[in-house]
Amino acid sequence: MSSYRLRLRRKYLLLRAFRRRRQLKPVVNRMAACPRQPILLFSTMRNERIRLPYFLDYYRKLGVDHFLLVDNGSDDGTREYLAEQPDVSLWTATAGYKQSRFGTDWMMHLLRRHGSENWCLTVDVDEFLVFPYCETRSLRALTDWLDSSGTRTFSAMLLDMYPKGPMHEQPYHEGRNPFEIAQYFDSGNYVIHRNPGLGNLWIQGGPRARLYFADQPKQAPAMNKIPLVKWHPSYAYVSSTHMMLPRGLNLVFEDSGGEKPSGCLLHAKFLDTFAAKAEEELRRGQHYAESHEYRAYREGLTRERDLWCYWSEKYINWRQLEILGLMSKGNWA
Repeated sequence: MSSYRLRLRRKYLLLRAFRRRRQLKPVVNRMAACPRQPILLFSTMRNERIRLPYFLDYYRKLGVDHFLLVDNGSDDGTREYLAEQPDVSLWTATAGYKQSRFGTDWMMHLLRRHGSENWCLTVDVDEFLVFPYCETRSLRALTDWLDSSGTRTFSAMLLDMYPKGPMHEQPYHEGRNPFEIAQYFDSGNYVIHRNPGLGNLWIQGGPRARLYFADQPKQAPAMNKIPLVKWHPSYAYVSSTHMMLPRGLNLVFEDSGGEKPSGCLLHAKFLDTFAAKAEEELRRGQHYAESHEYRAYREGLTRERDLWCYWSEKYINWRQLEILGLMSKGNWA
């Protein structure tokens, strides 16, 4: 794809996000209380009340200074709970999730308005970032190192976590660490290729590919993400957080040998709440490709609710993920 066409595409995405700003209604804005050069987290959600206490606590401990969140029409207390949190700024949007590019338009407007020249982490409420030395170093230590090396993006592979045994037999309750239940992951069944147009790595595989998309592996969800970015008003997410424009932001690997630091997003999707959530999203029809992914989940769940297999690996820490080649500390010592 030519540079000219990519510039036009980026301008279109920025304009689209600007127009969708009217769909956002502020509930509470506490940005004035942020420290100088804060690390910000952005997310869109719907009916995730049960997950919120652990999600917020996890990222507070990791080093996030402030949360900028969009509630898309929740009716389970999500909005009310978030509005009470002192480090949360909250907006609501009742417009269609699908019509906002699955929340990306809303996120891009908030990123451009509030995130410029700050490190911004954009994740879903069931995604938990791990990075090199995260048990002993804060997110600020990582962003300081990225600043010193002149790097503006940090990539992370989405790693589906799941329990051993049927999901519905292991109930999740509010405030619990989901990885006390979802302790396992697939360590090696991943396919990686480079997108020639935008230069990003495209990763597919894991338990969703082997169980829910076994007959159509190319339709399996993408596992590559660029969640952490030193934001600039000219940046745009093209497809969720999978790839960006300008395309140089997607070069999160070394062509000349060696590796750049990268992380993983531990994905706590597969808990006992998954079946009901999949049914709800299928009824709403607000997801990509006419909710093809959620139809695959429903069909798969009728056959099998246990994602564990003989080759499943039990999660220990980030060093284990580096040894397996799923993330890298690069030259960050």
